[in-house]
Amino acid sequence: MADWLAMESAAEIKRMEERRRIQNTGDAEKSGETILDVVVTEEVRGLGGHQLVTFKRRNETLQMPWHRLRVGAPVVVSPFRRDGKSETGVVSRKRNDSIQIALNRTPRAEVLRIDLTADEVTRQRQLAAITTAKDSRGRLGHLRAILMGEKQPRFSDKSPEIDFKTQLNESQKAAVKFALSAEDLAIIHGPPGTGKTTTVAELIVQAIRQSEKVLACAPSNTAVDNLLEKLVQAGMRVVRIGHPARITERLRNYSLDGLVEQHENTTVIKDMIREAEALFRQSEKWTRAKPQRGVRESMKRDAKRLMADAKRLERQAISSILDQADVICATTTFNPDILDDRWFDLAVIDEACQSTEPGCWVPLLRSERVVLAGDHQQLPPTVLSSEAAQQGFAKSMMERQIELYGDDVAKMLTVQYRMHHQIMDFSSGQFYQHELQAHPSVVDHTLHGIEGIAPSELTKQIISFIDTAGAGWEEELEPNGLSKRNPNEAHLVVKKVKTLLDAGLPKKDIAVIAPYAAQVRLLRDLFEGEGPEVDTVDGFQGREKEAVVISLVRSNPQNEIGFLADRRRMNVALTRARRKLIVIGDSATLGIDKFYRDFFEYVELMSGYQSVWTEN
Repeated sequence: MADWLAMESAAEIKRMEERRRIQNTGDAEKSGETILDVVVTEEVRGLGGHQLVTFKRRNETLQMPWHRLRVGAPVVVSPFRRDGKSETGVVSRKRNDSIQIALNRTPRAEVLRIDLTADEVTRQRQLAAITTAKDSRGRLGHLRAILMGEKQPRFSDKSPEIDFKTQLNESQKAAVKFALSAEDLAIIHGPPGTGKTTTVAELIVQAIRQSEKVLACAPSNTAVDNLLEKLVQAGMRVVRIGHPARITERLRNYSLDGLVEQHENTTVIKDMIREAEALFRQSEKWTRAKPQRGVRESMKRDAKRLMADAKRLERQAISSILDQADVICATTTFNPDILDDRWFDLAVIDEACQSTEPGCWVPLLRSERVVLAGDHQQLPPTVLSSEAAQQGFAKSMMERQIELYGDDVAKMLTVQYRMHHQIMDFSSGQFYQHELQAHPSVVDHTLHGIEGIAPSELTKQIISFIDTAGAGWEEELEPNGLSKRNPNEAHLVVKKVKTLLDAGLPKKDIAVIAPYAAQVRLLRDLFEGEGPEVDTVDGFQGREKEAVVISLVRSNPQNEIGFLADRRRMNVALTRARRKLIVIGDSATLGIDKFYRDFFEYVELMSGYQSVWTEN
């Protein structure tokens, strides 16, 4: 794992250096990891003493380009066309026409660029965690042996009566009971739409009711905040640790910084800091009258003492807040120093399949036992180093535990609350042994079940595949880029979206998914900022819309399908739709892969197959 972390670091640094060498706006921004030609339009003071700085295009009539700078992403802000001082920060908000970044200082250059940057601090925390785990004995050594396949996980025979706080189905209840009985390790396997996060939140509530201290983590800030929100609704005493800018705005009152701001000591602390700063300033002032000997030194000593006392009071406030919490929520790579030597009865890692294995070890160092939750049949961790990925870095801890122990450690949730059964059934057969069931509330729901949408052939047809084979709609490389796009498919996508809009479906209920960034950029240009949300498969992980249109892009005489061969990626794309799914692609190219042949046959059985030649 240490070797893989080093490979990943080298790959990320290399990619950053290559990106920085590109100065042309259009070319540099194609990666989605750079925004050029921006200016500061607003700055306000935020929690934790950070400046929240808003950037827009220098030409304010322009929208922000398509980019991958998610909320919580580490970035560097630097002068656009010349050398100068750079500032590192964290994305705190994003809009179509702006991006807000939490910085220690507002950059002074007039025109700036924003680049995604390597998160070496996080990597060092992961390295430190696996180094500690490698040599540990006692409870941590025992847990390591289980996670490495050297010892068998154990489960208690006791089956206490549980008063469930949330209304759960039988598979969810069974998963909670199973996880509570684990003495070392348990897994909650949550396929799309099965209420995994609801189940995980109930598990945490029940553990707290048994007087346990819980550390609740996830790899992404969004996943942590989703869990935090459910725990707040359940009435738990929750503290969210982490950078305030990475926390959803409506939940910042539950952040450690927000709670410290509300603490009774805070007014005194601020007064002491102000007094100390005033003494420091006064001690540096020159006056006409020579000060008495030792006065300056005395002022500085008093200032330092006040600052030290203020820091001590702040530490006491933080300690009090953390001690009173039932559950502490954080990303898996939190700063361990914040928690001092606190130990937890249970660590829960939601969306565990999206984290590389070293990322999970930071919370594991502090926990008696662990529950991993996620779905190894959806997107794996993102890994830049192809060599590290080939050696095993792209395999999550949860996936490896399922390979080691199978059903002995895992319970799968089997009732989904998102998809019409026709949308569900294909993935259920391909990935979940036909065990998924659609809840009665969604099993037959259609678009004309939405107020204002009349029944029609469009709304009654649930799943369709529009086959472009033979039309000559071949893919192409984006000009001056490496990503692929398919202009003819893109225009058909726009047409299908217009049909949905004309039927009365609001654009907020429609998503367009394309596996290639170049196709996403093309589609956004065609919609001219007025269309529905358009993003890559990764951008829609964990989300849903009433109707989804997918453009598969690949069409070539060589029958090459690239990373479309990753069935898990397509599982994510095909399971985002609630009531209507339209897929556009070339069966001649894609049919080289059995997964797609099976999909085409399934759509034909659902009477949803049509050729582009018959498309009206």
